[in-house]
Amino acid sequence: MFVRNAWYVAALDRTVDRSLRQVRMLGENVLLYRRQDGVAVALEDACPHRKLPLSMGRLLGDEVECGYHGLRFDCGGVCTRVPGAEKIPHVAQVKAYPLVERYGFLWIWMGDRALADPAKIFEVEQWGNPAWGTTLGDEMTVDCNYLYVCDNLLDPSHVAWVHQSSFGNAACEDIPVQTRSNARGNGVVVSRWMMDVEVAPFYAPFVKFAGHCDRLQHYEVRYPSHAIIKALFTPAGTGGDDKPLHPDVFLMDSYNFMTPIDEKRTRYFWFQMRNFAPGDEAVSESFSKSVRFAFEEDRVVLNAVQIGMDTKTSPNLDLKIDAGPLRFRKHIRELVEAERPLAQAAE
Repeated sequence: MFVRNAWYVAALDRTVDRSLRQVRMLGENVLLYRRQDGVAVALEDACPHRKLPLSMGRLLGDEVECGYHGLRFDCGGVCTRVPGAEKIPHVAQVKAYPLVERYGFLWIWMGDRALADPAKIFEVEQWGNPAWGTTLGDEMTVDCNYLYVCDNLLDPSHVAWVHQSSFGNAACEDIPVQTRSNARGNGVVVSRWMMDVEVAPFYAPFVKFAGHCDRLQHYEVRYPSHAIIKALFTPAGTGGDDKPLHPDVFLMDSYNFMTPIDEKRTRYFWFQMRNFAPGDEAVSESFSKSVRFAFEEDRVVLNAVQIGMDTKTSPNLDLKIDAGPLRFRKHIRELVEAERPLAQAAE
């Protein structure tokens, strides 16, 4: 069902402290907390004795004590105490997940820990660039399978109807999209140029030029469920893949990370970077509110799509605009199947 040998966002880093917090990822309950030195820890959230969640216990220094019978576990998942036992059973341990803090998130590797290379975490090109502004990361839960969210992020056309007051306008309705594999070969890109059109409402207050624009929509989702959406607005007549960037070009990169909770729920994390107003908190706050409003519009649609697909009484149809999502889903199935023999061998 899920690709496990991958990094997934578990939480915003600012939401994890010295309290014990449970998050559910890919159908597994994970315990998050911070050691006394501030380093984050991720453990299986189940005592091996009677499977009480360790998140219902307490922290003693950097160790977790089960709230049922007092078994204790260190940050590596090793049991350090079984009250009343002369010897700690060798099976008294919990899974410890590889964890990395990056871009304001806690990333967890959900598969074979021997394959957990931090270099495989999604790269954010402009991170740390002083010329670019950054919005504060945010999150929401969407009541649908994560692949429906990925479908949505490989679909520039939906903005004309779902986001009429923000990302979209009439120019987004009929211009065809192009689908291809990305340059790295680890994802799918759906994109299009819209020439000599009005600037969409969300972006209008921030562009540096007057009049119509040439607009690029670049929607890219990488396996298993990480996306970058590039918005480019440039004065009409200056856009195109073969042209240099105009001095007044507007660029916004939206980073989107989908973590499956289970088969029908997804935790959705995001932040944006822009090529102007670095350090301007007012602009960042405006972007944060507007982006969340637009994503709430997506959530309403996607929640209803899950219900509709679960209760359908006739087959759904696929359209030409679904080429990107269908290509993405095909490769996800291949990745899941490729992991299946490894998982069976481990069992």
